[in-house]
Order: sequence, then C-alpha cells, then structure tokens
Amino acid sequence: MQLRRYVLTRRPAWALLAALLVTGCTAQPVAGPPRAAAFNPTDIAWIQLMIPMDERARLLTELAPGRAGDPELARFAQRAADRQEAELARLGELLARSGAPDTRPHEGHDMPGMVSADTLRRAGALSGEEFDRVFAAALRAHLTQSLLLCGGERASGGAGEARELAGELEKGGAEQLALLDEALPGKS
Repeated sequence: MQLRRYVLTRRPAWALLAALLVTGCTAQPVAGPPRAAAFNPTDIAWIQLMIPMDERARLLTELAPGRAGDPELARFAQRAADRQEAELARLGELLARSGAPDTRPHEGHDMPGMVSADTLRRAGALSGEEFDRVFAAALRAHLTQSLLLCGGERASGGAGEARELAGELEKGGAEQLALLDEALPGKS
C-alpha cells in the first residue's frame, strides 16, 4: 500500500516537472511595449509634416519636364521626383507603423519650405527661364526646411527607425541641395 501511494504521488510530480522543462525550452513571446509606443509626438509631427511637404514638392517637380528652359533642370527635376516618390513611400510606411492616424493635419498649410498653392499656380503658368527661377527658389526652400526638420527629428525623435530615416533624408536632401546649387547657380 505504501509503495503504491509513493508511486502515485511521484508520477504527477514527474509529469509536472517534465511539462515545465519542455515549455521552458520553447521560444516565449518577448514582453514589452508595442512597437507604436516607441514613437513620440516629435516623430508623429515630423512624419505628418514631411508627407505634405514632399507631396507639394512632387507637384512642382512634375511640372518641370514640360516647362523647364534648362535641360539640366528638367533632368534634375526627374531625379528629385523619383527621390520624393521614394520618400513618400517610406514616410507612409513609417506613419502606418507608428499607429498614428493619417489625418493630414498640415494639409493646405503654407509654411516655410512647403511649396504653396500660389507657387504651383504661378509655376504652372510659366515656362523657360522664368519657370526655372520659380522652381529653383521653391525647391531650395523645400530642401532647406526639410534639412531643418530632419535635424530636429534626429535630435528629439523617440523611434529609432524614424530618426534613422530622418538621417537618410537629411543626407539625401543635402546632396540634392548641393546638386541644385551646382546645376542652377543664381536661379533663386
């Protein structure tokens, strides 16, 4: 009787121990805050501002092929348009990962570096050297402001992936600004 009680009480203990050992060796989910929690208000504001800024600049660069007087400007505008398209895709992905709504809080705003609706109307009515001047001035302002915003994001952003993208955009924007100044000196 005593042997039987000993065996019956030991079996559940061994089964429990075996279960703990097996489950302890399997991959467990990592606990921690959700990914979106890494995004702070600076990250969200930066993303939500950069998207309409790039969208407006993209509208300007789309005008250049048919209106530019300088063939170098038309080539530059095409490269700028490609860059803006890639930036917009990455910013959109980042906005989705942040969990912030795509409410477009800066839509329609005219602020430093944002190509205004008036500038777009004016540029759309111009061609040749006049267009080149308006284009160069507006794109310089856009790139200059973008560099400032990206620097602010890198300094105060919370999400590493947003700061990293800001650094990439800052580097690309500085290169593009240098190319614009080299290709079109004095057309601002």
